[in-house]
Amino acid sequence: MKNIKYLLITGLALSLSVVELFAQSAQEKIESARIALITDRLSLTPEEAQKFWPLYNEYTNERQQLKQEYMEARKQYREGEMTEAESKELLDLGLKLKERDAQLERKYAEKLNQVISTRQLLALRKAEDDFKKMLLERLQERREKQERFQNRQERKFRDN
Repeated sequence: MKNIKYLLITGLALSLSVVELFAQSAQEKIESARIALITDRLSLTPEEAQKFWPLYNEYTNERQQLKQEYMEARKQYREGEMTEAESKELLDLGLKLKERDAQLERKYAEKLNQVISTRQLLALRKAEDDFKKMLLERLQERREKQERFQNRQERKFRDN
């Protein structure tokens, strides 16, 4: 009995490790694609890239922290159950975070503009938008493909 429990626990732990590894690998692939797209679109020289990426990574990390702060605040409230005061509080926080995001963008635009040209800075914004759009399109395609597969499986099951 102990051996069976041990095997089940070990199997579960191994399965979770494989899933985590796959998710990490997928995230690394996405990050590599983003880096390649931005580097290409900005036509970064090796010298520019060496100065650009640490600054850009700082910027994206700080933006991510702002988004995380908002997501944590939203977890405290249930949409249909918020009081008017809580709704206002969450709305105010969202607006403050947007202001901080704009300040952050201004700060890093100045820093990045010391490394890359204004033209490259504009190309960066376009590349970021294009990458998000491309990623969303691929996710949508994947969902549709998965739905088609599930529909086929359901038809097969019903037909049998």
